[in-house]
Amino acid sequence: MASITIRNLDDDVKTRLRVRAAEQHRSMEEEVRLILREAVEPRKTPRNLVDAIRARIAPLGGVELELPPRGPAREPPSFD
Repeated sequence: MASITIRNLDDDVKTRLRVRAAEQHRSMEEEVRLILREAVEPRKTPRNLVDAIRARIAPLGGVELELPPRGPAREPPSFD
């Protein structure tokens, strides 16, 4: 396993990292490893636009839309 040292890290960043790790019941080191792993992991792209939209909206719980009633179809145009 490799090791890295991060110098000149703002105190505020370190504090927020410590709090974030504590909220997840992890050490700061484990939290940083997780953040770095997620940052460099290849992004999985959805197969199509519908899947991409659904993936974004699903965590919000979805929305029920009221659809208006359909009227009769129009007569096709005449080219006489």
